[in-house]
Amino acid sequence: MTDAGTPAAPPPPVILASTSAIRRTLLIQAGIRFEAVSPGVDEDAAKVALRAAGAGPREQADAIAEMKALKISARRPGLVIGCDQVLGFEGEAWDKSASLEEARERLLQWRGKTHTLECAAVVARDGVPIWRQLKTSRMTMRPFSEAFLDDYLARHGTEALSSVGVYQLEGAGVQLFERIEGDYFAILGLPLMELLAFLRLHGAVPA
Repeated sequence: MTDAGTPAAPPPPVILASTSAIRRTLLIQAGIRFEAVSPGVDEDAAKVALRAAGAGPREQADAIAEMKALKISARRPGLVIGCDQVLGFEGEAWDKSASLEEARERLLQWRGKTHTLECAAVVARDGVPIWRQLKTSRMTMRPFSEAFLDDYLARHGTEALSSVGVYQLEGAGVQLFERIEGDYFAILGLPLMELLAFLRLHGAVPA
């Protein structure tokens, strides 16, 4: 009940416009009640169009996160969270590897060098974006040996392809790096602390 004696408004439903296992896990572990829904966005086509228009990695991540949120928010009530990550290296945006062979090639290109990981999250309500957060992380890989790389890929297999950088920082992927500058949760795929503050502000979780 409110102070005036009227029933408190129910919390708005929270929808994650993503099928990402790690994003679901982060929200579950944080105690958030939500529903995960596939956004149904053709990310490949969207990225081609964005790159043709001159969008950099940060702009691409932001635009695609917004597309995902709006696609679900247009037909579902509540707070809809759209997220995306784009890896930037030497001025170019990189997508997820299509095969372990391609992943190996890319990791050899990145070793001993620094790339950026752009994480974007957008929350939409009633078909309108009402919040966004963009975070850039700088990821410096160590000069690992090819023997280490082959063992890493053999142990993780196609599971490693689920990450745009072919690494899962919460697991053995951390061994690929010598220095990381950025928000841990954003590197995993969700700017969690800022999102939790937003959800509290809008009554989706207890304050």
